[in-house]
Formats: sequence, C-alpha cells, structure tokens
Amino acid sequence: MALSVKTPHMNPQSAPQPTIALVDDDRNILASVSLALEAEGFKVRTWTDGTEALKALLAEPADLAILDIKMPRMDGMQLLERLRAHSRLPVIFLTSKDDEVDEVMGLRLGADDYITKPFSQRLLIERIRALLRRQAANRAADAGEAPAAAAEPPLTRGDLTLDPERHLCTWKGEPVTLTVTEFMLLKALAQRPGLVKSRDQLMDLAYGESIYVDDRTIDSHVKRLRKKFKAVDGEFSQIETLYGLGYRYKEK
Repeated sequence: MALSVKTPHMNPQSAPQPTIALVDDDRNILASVSLALEAEGFKVRTWTDGTEALKALLAEPADLAILDIKMPRMDGMQLLERLRAHSRLPVIFLTSKDDEVDEVMGLRLGADDYITKPFSQRLLIERIRALLRRQAANRAADAGEAPAAAAEPPLTRGDLTLDPERHLCTWKGEPVTLTVTEFMLLKALAQRPGLVKSRDQLMDLAYGESIYVDDRTIDSHVKRLRKKFKAVDGEFSQIETLYGLGYRYKEK
C-alpha cells in the first residue's frame, strides 16, 4: 500500500491513500482525530466498540489501526489479540500515563507503538507515517524489490545494527523489538557515540519541535530500551545516563 508521504518512486496521482482504523469509545477523540487524519489525505474508518471494529476489520482490513486500550465489551488489548490471529497490520495504542503495565502487555501482544493521552495530533500523524514507511519497506524487501534511491543505509555500532528502512534492530545478531519512538531515540544516540544528548534534544528528535512532552517521558522510553536489550544481553550497558546532562551511547 502506498504512503501518504510522497517519495521519488511513487506516482501521487495513482497511489491510493492508506486507510486508518480508529477505535475509541470517546466520540470527541474520534471526531477530532478523524478530521486531522482526513486533512492529511488519509481515509478514516471509526468505531466506538471493539467488537464491531473486529468484525469490520476482518471483513475489510485497514492499513493501520489506532486502538484505545480502555473500552467496554472488548478492550484494545483483546481486540489486538484477536486481530493478530489474522493480520499483521500496524497498531498504535492510545493509553494514559499510569498505564505502563498495559503498555508492556500491549507491546508483547504485538502493538507497534503507543501514545499517551492527552496527545499531539501532529505527533500521532508522524507516528502513523513512520509505521507506514516501515510497512512499505518490509513489503518491498519481501517482494525482492530494490530499495528506493534515497533509502537510509543500516547503522552499525559495534554489536548494534539498526536498519531504519525496515525498522529492524539487532544486538549481537539477536532481534530487539522496538517501538517507533524507541527506535528513533536509539538511532539519535547511536549516530554519534560518546556525544551527550540532552533530554530536550532527544524530545525534538523523537517528537518534533514545538511538541511538549514531560522529561519523564524520555526517561521512561530509555528505561524500556535498556530493559529490552538486557532481556537479550544481561551485560548491556551502552546507554549511559549523565545526571543533569542527558544520555549518550557508549560503543564499547
């Protein structure tokens, strides 16, 4: 499926726009997010009920789904679990700051990213675009197609390899599953080993300028990054904290 972001090898006149499934029992969120996505050229289908959304998505799949976690009848994680039995469509969870356990459970079930409420619609749109780019790159690779001329090459730092085009991360040859946000933060640190990046710099890189997020949001992402790498290698210590300054990546 083509992306909403134009690239040199795409024909914007013929490329169909991606369809986004939005499932949330808050009608205000459905209305406001739908308007924002449609203004960016996306097609949007909405549901206030997970059960109805499941039936519709199995009959007519979307290109990406945005799921609220807490919904009556069938919550977001139950819906994701049912969808994953049939589909690998990218999924973004909408969650609240005190739902860290839900975040971990959701990502283990196969969610690709999460955004905490209240959230910036611009941030949500950028996350959608990033996931659709990853999906397109994976499909092209699976089909044996040559990468686009402007494709970003893999980044290798010691035992770490990051493939931005396919959103793949490995440590000592073992895959490490990262959200879009975690991947962007790690890439920002690994590009310049030894260079300290402040929380403000990491916020701008991961979220974009003019989008405010609390310092603790970056800290939480770094904490989860370390946890995921330590699950693969208990000796992992490449992401260093410099108290009062920020973070840096230590290559060795």
